[in-house]
Amino acid sequence: MLTKKQLDLLEFIHKRVQRDGVPPSFDEMKEALDLRSKSGIHRLITALEERGFIRRLAHRARAIEIVKLPDSLGGEASGFTPRVIEGGATTKEPSLSASMPVEAVHAIELPVMGRIAAGVPIEAINQVSHHVAVPGSMLSGRGEHYALEVRGDSMIDAGINDGDVVVIRETTTADNGDIVVALVDEQEATLKRFFRRTGQIELVAANPAYETRVIPSDRVKVQGRLVGLIRTY
Repeated sequence: MLTKKQLDLLEFIHKRVQRDGVPPSFDEMKEALDLRSKSGIHRLITALEERGFIRRLAHRARAIEIVKLPDSLGGEASGFTPRVIEGGATTKEPSLSASMPVEAVHAIELPVMGRIAAGVPIEAINQVSHHVAVPGSMLSGRGEHYALEVRGDSMIDAGINDGDVVVIRETTTADNGDIVVALVDEQEATLKRFFRRTGQIELVAANPAYETRVIPSDRVKVQGRLVGLIRTY
């Protein structure tokens, strides 16, 4: 049995992972649940992990995977679910002729448009460096998609590390809280969370070591929104 706060947090994480492909930061969780400090979020995360609803992934900055959901939230797991073959044990050797072919995963080649800064902004991206195959299921909605290689650590609390490849859907608009590719002054491209204020745009890092950039809205253009992430180990 989960408390209301635990349910609220689990639902918030689930929705953000479904929308952005990455979990929210602890600061965003704290704000969403209207808590005064992140220690309360840590306690809720620990409780959800102990009850088997989530797991924290090692060697990734605050990366969280939802293992299962309660019935009130749909009751489906968003993480890996093993497929179990029912039946008793057998000592009979499997026949090669009886083996099943591996089902091909539908993949789409996307252009990698160079590097994007998750840190100090770098020069604007403008050319294809190579292509990368991504699962078709990763592409969201209609429109064109492209990929970028991340350089920097300013988005580590959003689960985006230096060297990751991010999948971007082309768009010129964004909602507050979206992770976007932002072009500043037609020269600098950066990956940050987007917030629109009166006459200004806030580009917010997911790393407390980086300050929020507040820029007049006419100097910032949204080039796309994050829909997926690829990591090579």
